Amino acid sequence: MNSDYLKEIERYNIRRGEIRPQKCALLVIDMQNYFDSISRNIQQNLLKIIDTCRANGMRIVFTRHGHKDISKDGGMLAKWWGDCIMYGTPDWQLMPEFTPGEEDLLIDKNRYSAFFNTGLDEKLQAEGIEELIITGVMTNCCCETTAREGFVRDYRIFFVADATATANDDLHLSTLKTLAYGFAHIVSTEEVCKQIRV
Repeated sequence: MNSDYLKEIERYNIRRGEIRPQKCALLVIDMQNYFDSISRNIQQNLLKIIDTCRANGMRIVFTRHGHKDISKDGGMLAKWWGDCIMYGTPDWQLMPEFTPGEEDLLIDKNRYSAFFNTGLDEKLQAEGIEELIITGVMTNCCCETTAREGFVRDYRIFFVADATATANDDLHLSTLKTLAYGFAHIVSTEEVCKQIRV
């Protein structure tokens, strides 16, 4: 990851927020074999965040993207890309390092948003969750869409600049700027871990 991302977006990233661990959940978006090459530069940071959240008793939610029948659950996503991750295939599996623990939630989805027809909102509300830390892939697709939808559902969003990844720096930076402007606090792995440990 470009270490200057936070500096490059600082004119937009002006709103400050402190994570409240007891009211916050970590979302680990689509860390599947399909995205291994895209996510390599964030994997260690993401593992640090997961370990820190787990050590402090926070809710962790993993998502897994996949389609069982493109004709029924592909929608516009399948028409747009043409190539989809099929449920049950090796590409669909979560990377071994990102296997959820027994206490974690695993949400299967077939759209960019982790909220779309998954029951995620209801699960979070039942636990009194008011804030979300967004990590994983892809920055400008599933992560951004989930962050935006979380915001309009009145969650405070913390989006981790060096624990999200996508196809290139241009797309990554564009999303960080847009989210900082209107939807999320853009933070670093170091900052997240520091706030959670307090």
